[in-house]
Amino acid sequence: MSSSPAMDRLVASLKRLPGIGEKSATRLAYFLLSAPEDLSRELAESIARLQRDTVVCETCFTLSDRTPCPVCAHPDRDRTVVCVVEEPADMAAIERSGGFRGLYHVLGGALSPIDGMGPETLRVGELERRVAQDGVKEVVLATNPTAEGDATAHYLADRLHDSSVQVSRIAYGMPLGGDIEYADHVTVSRAIENRRSIAD
Repeated sequence: MSSSPAMDRLVASLKRLPGIGEKSATRLAYFLLSAPEDLSRELAESIARLQRDTVVCETCFTLSDRTPCPVCAHPDRDRTVVCVVEEPADMAAIERSGGFRGLYHVLGGALSPIDGMGPETLRVGELERRVAQDGVKEVVLATNPTAEGDATAHYLADRLHDSSVQVSRIAYGMPLGGDIEYADHVTVSRAIENRRSIAD
């Protein structure tokens, strides 16, 4: 605890952010205290505007400044392919890669009964409606390579089994430029499982 109640309140608030502990929160608080006033004001205004100016896309459920979001509204996207992700940040990462030109569906998490995340808390029904009504031909399951992500992918594959849509799962393996000896065993195992033939 510091001698300043205002500093203590800021440290306590910063500690509520993911990945920020006591030391990091204290370091950030002292940085903001010594920073130019316009920087602190700009940061405060940006945080205040974040929720006020952000909406959930009515089609894919990502966060955007408008609905439908720019991806869903883009006329050149392939509307027959939908990539299912857990969170908006996952969609943003795939978009940065530039390797996908279809649409998205944000579930809002992954199955995790211990955390109270069951099928009813995810946007599974909305996905099924899109598949049934929007001419979707392929659903790409891009949930995270975790126990929860894998369970979610298997659950969605089962739910979509009786539809005519093709269901695929993104591959996992060695990163480009990575050394096998330094990779974790799950990554190496996935790389072996997802191997493909090399054409002569």
